[in-house]
Amino acid sequence: MSYPSWLESAHHEFEALVRKVLGAKAAESVDWCRPRMISVAAGFSHHNRVAVQRLPERIDLVRYWIFEGGLLGLLLVDSVTGFPSAASSRRGRERVTAVDGVPSTPAASPPASVGTVPECLRDLYAELDEALTAWGEVEVASLRHYIAYRRLVNVASVIFRPKHEAILVYLRLDPDSVELELGFTRDMRGIGHLGTGDLEVHVVSAVDLEKAAPLIRRAFEAA
Repeated sequence: MSYPSWLESAHHEFEALVRKVLGAKAAESVDWCRPRMISVAAGFSHHNRVAVQRLPERIDLVRYWIFEGGLLGLLLVDSVTGFPSAASSRRGRERVTAVDGVPSTPAASPPASVGTVPECLRDLYAELDEALTAWGEVEVASLRHYIAYRRLVNVASVIFRPKHEAILVYLRLDPDSVELELGFTRDMRGIGHLGTGDLEVHVVSAVDLEKAAPLIRRAFEAA
């Protein structure tokens, strides 16, 4: 967090450096409304991911792996849209006015993230999240249409259905290895759906979550 603080206080020096290296046109195009931070590390704790959700800045958490042969793997663990600070927004409006000669309008608020859990499902999702992150190191990524739980690949995808007060969990598990139960589990092979995973688990209560626990464990053990 010290870097955006420095950037905020040294934007003139930063623009001068951009102008020197990339030219005047690049320097004039710098948008101070929403500086983006990208933190790259070998791993992030659950506390790291919770902490960035509380901050107003645009933050991406990116995890890296180094494989044999010098291969580098990058995985987006979490992405927070944030919102402009009052000072940054004011500078951005001043820049637009100076460049375009017309007043600017405030930027629209970013769309609600899929990570914003519906009120009616918060308690149930909290228990589900605990079950999905209990199996060692699990990366959680809030994407546009679903929340992904990963170990290099998506192991589980979570989608909210607030009208039905239900949560759909798609697991990376072979449906043929599961005794399907009408209204609880479903074979999704060949059926288009959001998220990834061939087995759909329909969770509407703590009882469903308890029944889903062995399936979740199997999916993560196989990942």
